[in-house]
Amino acid sequence: MDVSVVWSNTWFDPATEKQAAISLLDKGVDVLAAYQDSPASIQAAAERKVWGIGNDSDMGRFAPETYISNPKWNWGPYYVQTVKSVMDGTWKSSAYFGSMKEGITDIAPLGKNVPADVKVLIEKKKQEILNGTFDVFQGPIVDQDGKTRFEQGKKMTDEEILGTTWFVKGIKGVIPK
Repeated sequence: MDVSVVWSNTWFDPATEKQAAISLLDKGVDVLAAYQDSPASIQAAAERKVWGIGNDSDMGRFAPETYISNPKWNWGPYYVQTVKSVMDGTWKSSAYFGSMKEGITDIAPLGKNVPADVKVLIEKKKQEILNGTFDVFQGPIVDQDGKTRFEQGKKMTDEEILGTTWFVKGIKGVIPK
């Protein structure tokens, strides 16, 4: 499996995002995932009858026949915790990494046409993440040039994750400088 990357350099510019999606669709991708706030990419995928993965919130209504799912974010618990700590004088500036366990991240409902066996696999992997038996940032992790970046069993720290300036094996593309 290969993953091709196109940069739109925007969080919300539907026209630019759609053009980036079309450039990948023209290359023959069979699944299109977007990391932007508009549904333009998954709508472009739906026009070509290609599976689509959105971002941030449940985007299924924008491409109901070809939608898979997407990550979704709920910053509410973090904001409540932060406001309470400001109010009681205990707030300190720090990096924050919310998780599924804390209710910050989750998987949006799966699309109506995602096969039942795939839904089972996704739910199983989600439970492994929640119970701590699977960590996507645990080795072995190999970069796109074949270099082992993290050995079997070694988990990346938050700082290492944030400092990643390379793609993993199977990704085609470059990270802009």
